[in-house]
Amino acid sequence: MTSTVTVRDYRPADAKAVADLRRAVLPYRLATPRGIAWEVSTAPAAQRLRLCVAQRDGRIVGAVQAGLLHDAEVPGQAAVSLQVHPGHRGRGVGHALLTSAEDHLFAAGAERVFGWAADEPGTPAFAQRHGYRRARPAHYLRLDLTAGGLPPLPAALPSGVRLHTGADFESDPRLLYAADTDVSADEPGEVSLDAMAYEDWLLHVWEHPHLDPDLTSVVTVDGEIASFALAATDGDTCYSSAMTGTRRAFRGRGLAGLAKAFSLHRARDAGCTEAFTHNDAGNAAMLAVNRAFGYRPFAAAWRYVRERAAD
Repeated sequence: MTSTVTVRDYRPADAKAVADLRRAVLPYRLATPRGIAWEVSTAPAAQRLRLCVAQRDGRIVGAVQAGLLHDAEVPGQAAVSLQVHPGHRGRGVGHALLTSAEDHLFAAGAERVFGWAADEPGTPAFAQRHGYRRARPAHYLRLDLTAGGLPPLPAALPSGVRLHTGADFESDPRLLYAADTDVSADEPGEVSLDAMAYEDWLLHVWEHPHLDPDLTSVVTVDGEIASFALAATDGDTCYSSAMTGTRRAFRGRGLAGLAKAFSLHRARDAGCTEAFTHNDAGNAAMLAVNRAFGYRPFAAAWRYVRERAAD
């Protein structure tokens, strides 16, 4: 007898089960109960965020998060993130969750829905059946921090260059916000986003429970922030790059590599054993930086997009 799948809205008590599910499906992405609870509770009203779970025999076997890209330059854009436990695929769980998410998004005014999916057997056929076309690829990379292969930090820094941790900016992170805004504007992708307001950045980036100011690194040149590497951790042994970049006026000087090296050395010293990062396939500069550090391919993903059908 086939048990029934029930799709319902997320409840705060589901945070651990959803985090466990995400780690099982996406081992290269940070997922903690605290992080999930934070993302749901702090979501802007304009995002219309909805997180649903699928239960079978009292166990959460799938989840989907859906919301409008409310800060997109073009309205009507939305994003969906779907996970189904590997042992429960091919039994209608993904279809039930995705249908629920799309109904919510289209009712909220979405005209185009984006979603990342792992490059795995069965994914293209599932996406095609649900009206999604494959858009652009991305790479997830892993670095073994126990292998001892990190490049050494330079014995001396160039004139005017200084290294800082993110904690040095905790009293007033506005300068780091400005640098992040500049770098984010150059990120490759199909959706152009408006600059995030400082209050939103403070809440959703700087105060996110995964962000670690002590492991975040900042490079200044003559007192001005030139490059940075935002660091996130699961609070245990897993480190993830949240954003690494250099402002345009300072590019071509190896500063992103310096920022990342400082962060990774501190992460290793703090007890982190593995580091993950991801890059759009078109971001050749950061892919080269990460390869130089010893990151190796761990998983591939594709971005899929579905246009809302005309009524």
